[in-house]
Amino acid sequence: MRKYARSARIVPLALAAVCVSGLSATAPAQARTGTQASAAKVSDAHYLRFDKSSFTNSRLELVKRTPGKDKVIKTYRAGSGQSKDTCAVNRGWLPNAGASKPYAIEWHRKNYDAKINGFVIKISDRKCHNGTKRTELFIHSEMKPNGANGVIESERWTDSKPNDYYSNGCIKLNPANIKDLFKRLDKLGWPKKLYVVD
Repeated sequence: MRKYARSARIVPLALAAVCVSGLSATAPAQARTGTQASAAKVSDAHYLRFDKSSFTNSRLELVKRTPGKDKVIKTYRAGSGQSKDTCAVNRGWLPNAGASKPYAIEWHRKNYDAKINGFVIKISDRKCHNGTKRTELFIHSEMKPNGANGVIESERWTDSKPNDYYSNGCIKLNPANIKDLFKRLDKLGWPKKLYVVD
């Protein structure tokens, strides 16, 4: 009986490792940080809301649930996509997500190492209006895996032009703002939901 219980624990862990390794070629680095998300405090008292205004000047809000009208705690400038077509894979805005079916906030890392790096929040996949599935959706910035400003374009942020706010469909914040968001959520508790409106 003890032997069976041990193998029952190993199989789900092995499957989880396979699923995570499919996200990038850096599964060992992700495995090392896997406890970060699970150990984090989770709260349904707050949520994130993304308001699509333009590709380089939209808003990501941290919102507290309150009786009556919810309270916006902090607003960040954010970019998203290069096309308003929500079905355009790796280019389009995120499909809207209202109260009936928000995006799930799946996990977060402070030292992610893949196509995007550093402070990263993973949100759930979503089908657009024609059924096309949008995958690999994140809230992220441009930085090195350790959070520092890098040299190559994908790791270097400059505020001198809005180009850095363009994304392949994800929500993009500048490095200072995504670090501030992480600091607040580590203290308040990580929300479970992201709403997307325009």
